[in-house]
Amino acid sequence: MSMTNPIRAGVLTVSDRCSRGEATDTSGPALAELLRTRLGATIVATRCLPDEKDQLAACFVEWSRAGLDLILSTGGTGLAPRDVTPEAALSVFERQHPGLMELARLRCMSKTPRTFLSRGVAGTIGRTLILTLPGSLRGSTENLEALLDILPHAIETLRGEVKDDGRPDAAPSSAPGAKVIHHER
Repeated sequence: MSMTNPIRAGVLTVSDRCSRGEATDTSGPALAELLRTRLGATIVATRCLPDEKDQLAACFVEWSRAGLDLILSTGGTGLAPRDVTPEAALSVFERQHPGLMELARLRCMSKTPRTFLSRGVAGTIGRTLILTLPGSLRGSTENLEALLDILPHAIETLRGEVKDDGRPDAAPSSAPGAKVIHHER
């Protein structure tokens, strides 16, 4: 799936152990590779942080202000006491988008019911979409793969490149690469 302008993405790994050098991050690099190979994205930022709500929230805000289109976090979405990634993201979201993670969990359900143990959330800060994915290699990549077909349209819409209001006479905006999506009835 190629877009007029490549998606500018960041991948944040949330792990106490990885941040201390006690474990090797496999999920972050796998997500970055999926973004590059399947969406043609440019990975402009990666980071590994401990499960600390304030640090995570600050990273989400910093990267959104830097103009990233998409931020994926991996880790900290489960039920463990230190799993605070959803709370960090919710504290800085301007708008929540629960349907994205609901769709990911529904699409992953046939592979494992454990997908519903993830408390991952989605939302936006300005024109940046943030998805908080599970921390395991399998959980994070399966959740991302479940959304690959709709992420380009979501990013184009956030960028203002899509005029998608359902009118039969809709015309593209003046934004570079703008287009109209016509829906089947």
